Amino acid sequence: MSRDFVEAGGEEPPPDQRLQQLKQFHPAGRGPWASVPDADWNDWKWQLKHRVTTVEQLEQLLPTLTRKERAGAILSRTKLAMAITPHFFNLIDPKDENCPIRWQMIPRLEETNVAPWETSDPCGEDSHSPVPGLVHRYPDRVLFLVTDRCAAYCRYCTRSRLVSNASGYDFHPEFDRQIDYIAKHTEIRDVLLSGGDPLLFSDEKLEYLLSRLRALKHIEFLRIGTRIPLFLPQRITPELCAMLRQFHPLFISVHTNHPRELTTEVRDALGRLADAGIPLGNQSVLLKHVNDDPVVMKALVQKLLICRVRPYYVYQCDLIAGSAHLRSSVRRGLDIMKSLRGHTTGYAVPQYVIDAPGGGGKVPVNPDYVLSRNADRVVIRNFEGKVFEYIEGADGAPRFKPSEDFHVPEMV
Repeated sequence: MSRDFVEAGGEEPPPDQRLQQLKQFHPAGRGPWASVPDADWNDWKWQLKHRVTTVEQLEQLLPTLTRKERAGAILSRTKLAMAITPHFFNLIDPKDENCPIRWQMIPRLEETNVAPWETSDPCGEDSHSPVPGLVHRYPDRVLFLVTDRCAAYCRYCTRSRLVSNASGYDFHPEFDRQIDYIAKHTEIRDVLLSGGDPLLFSDEKLEYLLSRLRALKHIEFLRIGTRIPLFLPQRITPELCAMLRQFHPLFISVHTNHPRELTTEVRDALGRLADAGIPLGNQSVLLKHVNDDPVVMKALVQKLLICRVRPYYVYQCDLIAGSAHLRSSVRRGLDIMKSLRGHTTGYAVPQYVIDAPGGGGKVPVNPDYVLSRNADRVVIRNFEGKVFEYIEGADGAPRFKPSEDFHVPEMV
């Protein structure tokens, strides 16, 4: 629901009006940090130093903190640390217990509820790790984990066993061993730097890593996975962008779940990256209370395109231990995808995937548009629910006249 509309005392607006409200850009504001000088506020290191990390800070800054949130914040010290940048904290609506930013960032007591099918490593990364900090699950690409630190910690993090070190995982990447493995495996053409968040590194340290990877002749393609532009847009400096543009082809995948996260500051930061020639994609996680709503998701993907970011993936929430309170259903995800396909620009439609538990990799999950098929015909349904028959011969050659006797099965 639109925060501005609700605060004005209104009911939920019609879908079209709500969509337009969600797509509006607003600054994050200063909130409790109104007296902070501009030079400090716009300094990404100041933002990191002044993150919200304790129960005491939460109680002071968020008087509406609930009992479950307070208990979760205390327990977070033993599972996944709490940290929220001032910029991102200002997006929390203190009047709304179901604020989508609040659900993503503030720990809850429900994180202690663990189902038998949940695990600390739902994607099986550790079992596909030939050297510490490197995941080689797909034939021609690797995941290069460079740090266990993030600017802020998402409560559904699939690497909560590793990031922040609250669980005692004690992650220490070994860059020489990681790069040596990549150098010896010439089938690898694509390296994704992730973690934690690589953009927390200094420009010099990040340039050093990218230079070493770019020096390997069989590496065609470099990627960085980051949430820094959303959590810490101040980090996206002209100097950082100038350094990154040396390493093309270089792509960046950002992580945004709700249109409120796309502030004017974030839009400008993403623009600086795009102006440096870096193609930008977005990965979202389908989350209850956050974006499992067709209007919210439509607003998000359309707003991303305005920011020059291509919606890339929507992930079904991994079976990470203690995340059930945030997981929406696959059925809901399919309904949302049906609400996008044909109802908005094709560029705005991401691929809905499940990362197969145990290390099976990303599996596309799509609504049923193919109703039946045989050697000479395919029966399909379009976004309006209308049924069509595509005719071809058994050898792929077109037939002269379509059959009139095809049967459309009932949808279950």
